[in-house]
Amino acid sequence: MIPYISRGSLAVENPMKRVFGRTGFEVTTLGLGGQASIQWTPSDVDPVAIILKAHKLGVNYYDTSNVYGPSQMNYGKAFRKLDMVPGLPGYRERARRNIFLTSKTHLRYAKGGDNVEGVRSGTNGPDGSKTLDDVRRSLSQMFGDGKGNYPKGAYLDMVLIHSLSTWQELDAVYEGLDNPDPDAERIGALAALRDVRDGTNLTGLNPKEERLIRHIGFSGHYDAALMMAMIQRDKYELLDGMLVAINANDKLNFNMQNNVIPVAAAKNMGIIAMKVFADGAMYTKPATWSNKPEHVVRTVGSASLPSTPLVQYSLTTPGIHTAIIGIGHISEEHRDCQLTQNLASAQVEPDSLSESDREKIEKMANVVKNGETNYFQMNQKPLSAPREVALEQRNEGSTRKAVLTWQTAYAGASPLDRYEIWRDGEKVGQMPYRPQTTMEPFVYEDVVEDNAAHSYIMKSVDKQGESASSEAVTMQAV
Repeated sequence: MIPYISRGSLAVENPMKRVFGRTGFEVTTLGLGGQASIQWTPSDVDPVAIILKAHKLGVNYYDTSNVYGPSQMNYGKAFRKLDMVPGLPGYRERARRNIFLTSKTHLRYAKGGDNVEGVRSGTNGPDGSKTLDDVRRSLSQMFGDGKGNYPKGAYLDMVLIHSLSTWQELDAVYEGLDNPDPDAERIGALAALRDVRDGTNLTGLNPKEERLIRHIGFSGHYDAALMMAMIQRDKYELLDGMLVAINANDKLNFNMQNNVIPVAAAKNMGIIAMKVFADGAMYTKPATWSNKPEHVVRTVGSASLPSTPLVQYSLTTPGIHTAIIGIGHISEEHRDCQLTQNLASAQVEPDSLSESDREKIEKMANVVKNGETNYFQMNQKPLSAPREVALEQRNEGSTRKAVLTWQTAYAGASPLDRYEIWRDGEKVGQMPYRPQTTMEPFVYEDVVEDNAAHSYIMKSVDKQGESASSEAVTMQAV
């Protein structure tokens, strides 16, 4: 039975926490999203009151962005009321250390890179801004004067490269990372973020050698394959966090839970769920991007689809540590307060729902808008075959080997289970699935005891027994 929480008088004395990957920080299972009424503020809503109430309730993960309009400024007002601004009288350093504050930059280049095809950049900051301008803007708006200045000791716990969506953007953010050169025409976001994390000036863009952030991560909601590649290319293990769309309609699309989330979990990244309610499309909002206060959902669930199972679905997805949810409305009446209701719903252990429970929630969500709620996510794809299959023949003394290599398959609605190796129409071996965390291919060696030619096919097999086969590769006769 799905443990739905009834709408009523709910109080959470000590919110549940989970260790946020390799950061070691313990985050509450509910995080406060920086959109909804904190960004698109209705005329009768005080966005600062939402932040203050979240803090009072014990929520300790806070999300915002440089493309969320007034969101960062609203956080700044709240932090002043909470005495969390370094340099001001009564600064409570311990209180600041006890929250995890994340902002985002949608600027792919820290230097140059204007008008690169396929690279989308954006900020609410001045024209011509680059990655580190966004970082300093975040600090100024939340801890400084909002005009570019910020106090000594101000920092962000994490900066995410926001909404990675194209393969050209992937190349852009990695540009210059291996060999940072201050004289280069273009420098990608990661090289510069590493400088302000470590207090170095390898790029020439951090001349004061400031240490402004603690961790680096990225966010995405569109292409799971692209997000997997973002992690696999991270040979320096810079990426400590990932913000990912995951809700009960995930499997109706090119899903995250069977593809990129296992890869991030295998690298012990902190993983944040978003789009729990499909940006409101599970309820009254059209399945399109929000751009005005009227798009903010201000109710708690619905009779046909309570909010609790949706929250619990995201938080019981293996690998997820916290879920950020934007708040449209707070109230002293618990049953009408999105914040207290979502916090109560988030008091769930990672493994508390069975697969059967999760399937029931999926069925409830799948009928909403005919299952087309996740407008932000790539269309559904079936199980793929192992990719880039190659064969090398090796002769080691009297032993003849076929050395097969391949890149990960992509899962459909069912998780991957194994890879099978077939020679001349017969299965000769298999390897259990494991997430591919680097660009290095998987390898399988097949010993052949003759000199004849052989044809090999690689198969990916999912938990339901469905399979997908690669094109054949040939081992030549000798």
